[in-house]
Amino acid sequence: MKEIIFLTYSEIKKKLNDGSLTSQELVSAYLERIKSSDSKVKAFLNLNADKILTQAKESDERRKTGKPFSEFDGIPIGIKDNICIRGEITSCSSKILENFESPYDATVITKLKEKGFVFFPRLNMDEFAMGSSTENSAFQTSKNPFDTDRIPGGSSGGSAAAVAASMLPISLGSDTGGSIRQPASLCGIWGLKPTYGRVSRYGLVAYASSLDQIGPFSNDMEGISDLLEILSGLDTKDQTTAKVDHFDSKSVSTIDWKGKKIGIMKTEDFNFSPDVNARYLEILKSLEEKGAELVALDFSLLKYAIPVYYLIATAECSSNLSRFDGIRYGLRKETSGKLDDLYSESRSAGFGKEVKRRILLGTFSLSSGYYDAYYGKAQKARVLIRKQYADFFKSVDVILQPTSPTTAFKVGEKTKDPIQMYQADILTTSVNLAGVPAISCPAGVDQNGLPIGIQLTTSHFDEVKLLSYAYSLSKLDLCKITLPKEIK
Repeated sequence: MKEIIFLTYSEIKKKLNDGSLTSQELVSAYLERIKSSDSKVKAFLNLNADKILTQAKESDERRKTGKPFSEFDGIPIGIKDNICIRGEITSCSSKILENFESPYDATVITKLKEKGFVFFPRLNMDEFAMGSSTENSAFQTSKNPFDTDRIPGGSSGGSAAAVAASMLPISLGSDTGGSIRQPASLCGIWGLKPTYGRVSRYGLVAYASSLDQIGPFSNDMEGISDLLEILSGLDTKDQTTAKVDHFDSKSVSTIDWKGKKIGIMKTEDFNFSPDVNARYLEILKSLEEKGAELVALDFSLLKYAIPVYYLIATAECSSNLSRFDGIRYGLRKETSGKLDDLYSESRSAGFGKEVKRRILLGTFSLSSGYYDAYYGKAQKARVLIRKQYADFFKSVDVILQPTSPTTAFKVGEKTKDPIQMYQADILTTSVNLAGVPAISCPAGVDQNGLPIGIQLTTSHFDEVKLLSYAYSLSKLDLCKITLPKEIK
């Protein structure tokens, strides 16, 4: 039964539906894997095994009576710690919400419950989704299953690591500036950021409201397409969701590369590691041999993506996190002084260093006399970046580039230099600023056995094309990857 955990998502779905596997068998195998391996990976913040097994038992009973909720009934899924589940702690890996129990379900959770998925909360993350390595969690640092001396990426590091360590076949994360795609790349799995407005954000604890988007991780492509179909759609509880044609996973298919125009970047303009650069060029050569036309794009505006992103994101985080004041809910530090002391002491004790840094930067950029000089200019630059992507897709079918400039770095390697850490997101943040969809696909490993990811991007709400290209890319031998069976 141990081999169950190494099945792909699509194999698990097939076995559950043909009756050769029960949800209880599957869930028990994953719980055993977590028990033996999560002390090294640290993907989970807590786990109620009895509650999880009860869900699995209920699913099996539904199938036994011929009344499953859906073809997905009984499939385990991990949930990032900033997505609300009624009756569960939703702490955002922060001390300020350490004991906060959500009174309601996020829209994505409601949709998954209707299909019968078995929930495995809570997956570790950078505090309030602010980070690129999961080292900013208030509780623990998650590790990369390929090498536990290295980070899994962030902020959705726990969600990515759980799938890469074969503790789960699929999970949910959130992506504000690369927080799904970057850890997916560093952990050798699939990770999708949908078009902004495709998936409801209701019940996602906000970091930067104009950038955040919930999306899936999976150990194969089918998990990504199935989850996107389930999660997407207009939501009256979230006015930023868009009324567009619903995504249909059955429309995803392989494409013929011949004649397709692939947008690429000039590698000499970016500081890619030698292995990442070599793999990118190998993939481009392979696609060219299949008849694709490679079109070099002008990514000159990309150098502004990091400063623009961190001005807009921190301004929004300053506003969103103002609600955590020690009065309404969350951590409260009793004081005998003034009301301002209560605010100050509660927030000082509850927020970590990186969250405080971003609140301060955002508050400064929104302050009188500096708004136009910083935040206002950043918003104008964002419009230019969005326009640049629109221009790109007038001349190419899809953009293909590395997801991360390097493979996973070592724990502690960049924590003393925030700017160096921010640069880890240089290839992902512009996608969030433009609001377009992008997916990170496994692209083999480097000479040290560490995963490399390739990012594909298409125009707004063109996820069918995006996933069709990603599915076709996965057929290349260069992109094959095997997840680690032993966690060392």
